[in-house]
Amino acid sequence: MAIFITSREMLTKGLLKLLKLEGIEMDVRTFLLQQWASCLDQEDWFPPLEKVLEDITLEHAIWKPAEGAHSIWELVCHLLFFEKRILLRFLGETANEPQAENNDATYQLPTQTSQNWQKTKQEYFNVHRELEKILATSELEDLYREIPEDNPLLIELKSLAMHDAYHIGQIVFLSKMQGVWAAKRSF
Repeated sequence: MAIFITSREMLTKGLLKLLKLEGIEMDVRTFLLQQWASCLDQEDWFPPLEKVLEDITLEHAIWKPAEGAHSIWELVCHLLFFEKRILLRFLGETANEPQAENNDATYQLPTQTSQNWQKTKQEYFNVHRELEKILATSELEDLYREIPEDNPLLIELKSLAMHDAYHIGQIVFLSKMQGVWAAKRSF
């Protein structure tokens, strides 16, 4: 028998009720923490972004294979935009969240300097780790609290992890096109 859920509120309440069963809370949290870590610093089925960006210089970061394509740095800015927006919405700091007219605007670069490239990477790492810390330490009910203009944090982190993995693949491909990618992998 199929069950159709028609609203976010019903989905959230239904999942929260199911997850209150003994033992399930830890499984959901552990699963998402593993997925989240694999996007940043723990190698799994794909390389984590921290490792992928390790040898990327400013020149590599701004290179584009063709007009209209995105650079590595633009992709990192795009990932940072969405993670920072979710973090600030969860914290109730919506006045400080990044703004963009459309999706294309989320790829916008600051002034192209080595210092700004390092700053962008570090900010992404910090925001990602802050979301990981919230996921690891918050009460489950708080993780299922509606974020302004979004789904509950657990649902958003699941989607962001898939989004990160997709764009990490693009970054790896751009690295390979530039000859920066290691010829041998650890697996």
